[in-house]
Amino acid sequence: MSSPLTVSRGSAMYVGALLGPGLLMLPGLTAAVAGPASVLTWAALLVLSGLLGWVFAALGIRMPSASGVQGYVALGLGRRASVATSWSFLAGIIAGAPIVCVIGGGYVAELAGAGRVTACLIAAVILVAVLVITSRGLRTSSTVQFGLVLLLLAVVAISVVGGAFAAHAENWTPFAPHGWAAAGSAAAPLMLSFVGWEAAAPLTARLTNPRRQLPRIVAITLAVTSLLYLSLAAVTVAALGPDAGSSTPVAKLLVLAVGPAGVVLASVSAVVLTIGTINAYVSGAATLARTLTSHDEDLDTPPRWLNVAILGSGGVLISLLGAGVLELESLVAVPSAMFLVVYLGCTAAAWKLLSGGVRVAAAAAFVIVLAILAFTATAAVPAVAVAVVAWLASLRRTPGVVAETDRAGRHRDAGQEARQAVAGHHEGDDDEQQRDGHPLRDGVRAE
Repeated sequence: MSSPLTVSRGSAMYVGALLGPGLLMLPGLTAAVAGPASVLTWAALLVLSGLLGWVFAALGIRMPSASGVQGYVALGLGRRASVATSWSFLAGIIAGAPIVCVIGGGYVAELAGAGRVTACLIAAVILVAVLVITSRGLRTSSTVQFGLVLLLLAVVAISVVGGAFAAHAENWTPFAPHGWAAAGSAAAPLMLSFVGWEAAAPLTARLTNPRRQLPRIVAITLAVTSLLYLSLAAVTVAALGPDAGSSTPVAKLLVLAVGPAGVVLASVSAVVLTIGTINAYVSGAATLARTLTSHDEDLDTPPRWLNVAILGSGGVLISLLGAGVLELESLVAVPSAMFLVVYLGCTAAAWKLLSGGVRVAAAAAFVIVLAILAFTATAAVPAVAVAVVAWLASLRRTPGVVAETDRAGRHRDAGQEARQAVAGHHEGDDDEQQRDGHPLRDGVRAE
């Protein structure tokens, strides 16, 4: 049984769920799209991140036994919507894993002074290596994941401090060289840095007093990520100027901070973070993948089809990028659109399940997510296609509830289980809500 989480440890795990190696690339990518105005895009998405954090925290408190995204949507919108959302989540993993590998490959290629093709070849090698690791059931421990977060924090901190001394005011002009609409376009690929609240929500079951601890954890997480994201985005623009649109901005900032050794530090960090992140994501998707397609007991090892799908996706996407058919911006927008569909399902379910201020937050988040999805343009086509195909496929199956499979092979009705959790909370929540004035106290709507 997992040990209870303290506020500090819980905050570290939430921060770890939100951060990833995408942070090493996305400040440059968004600067290339929107120029200095990209900082406004980061700020706007941090507002969305706060809304999502509030919504998922409320869902986690009220329905701790629901099976995450799958259970929330099943309870709020029904089985077919749950299936569509779950497959969109898996599709985001399948399309996103190669993207993360391209980030690691790009930094190694920067160290070697090589170009796009070499970066893509290295990305392919990293992807195959990680899939071999996950296929053997080797998982990244929580301690290792915590260490990876500390590594990323250290790299970003050194980059920000070093870059700050090289900042120039003239690099902020013109502020919106590609027009204000470009700031909206930059939000599409940038959304990849704001995925993680849905993965962290189940951690509420490990808190001894979620109603009291969770608001503090969410506040700490938002403060840390806001400081990290905004400082790195601002320094990238202020220090690098015309080079801010580089695909390896942190490497350039580290060179300003520590000299040529900065490229080596950035490359090693990027590869380590890439391997750890992909391992964590694929391992975490194993349970959902097996729940949707099989009923065996080995829920921790990814099913063979998932690894094959990731490998096939990587082969196509990395090849198109290496051949110059796709640009990195377009490539990143593909998994971003998948996760945006997931957030649409979750916020719509929250609107039906929750009440009070958090219900309003869910509605606001839904509208913002829908607007960002519109900016993904053609990248939204695969995301919508996956959701529609999954929905139509569910119509052909025997009507029923979404079941989750535990390690012993038993099947539980996730919707029924969540309803029982809600009912249990309702019995003792009235008095507690009178004592606790925090907005996270908002409950599930009375039916």
